[in-house]
Amino acid sequence: MLRGTYYLLHAIMDETLYKEQILDLYRNPLNKGILSDFDVQHRDFNTSCGDDVTIYIKFDEQRRVKDVSHDGAGCAISQASVSLLTDWMKGKAKQEIEQLTDEEMIAMLGIPISHARRGCALLGWKVLQAIYTENSQHVIPTAVEGS
Repeated sequence: MLRGTYYLLHAIMDETLYKEQILDLYRNPLNKGILSDFDVQHRDFNTSCGDDVTIYIKFDEQRRVKDVSHDGAGCAISQASVSLLTDWMKGKAKQEIEQLTDEEMIAMLGIPISHARRGCALLGWKVLQAIYTENSQHVIPTAVEGS
């Protein structure tokens, strides 16, 4: 009986910590702003709640993410999610980024996400997928100019 109570309290405390982290990322986002020099960018909206996210990416000579930022507005979940996503992307190659699944993106948040909030949690991931899709109008450089 005590063991089950311990694990339940531990799970509740973990979820509380993650919720606090989400609120902190909302108030103090990572990588927020518009890069002055970027290679690609894409903007998308969550029409059901009004979230708005733009991601800007600058690549290095090896086509890895040299710098990345995001801009926009929205709920705490959408803004914390894109904040974590952009931080995770730094230094990664296209192939690594393309392999990130929607479930892995949600797992980064560390809390259960309801069906109604999935669109919020996945908006940054959706923007990133648009940047990297073959049918996208965005150009991923094959070589950086001057190299």
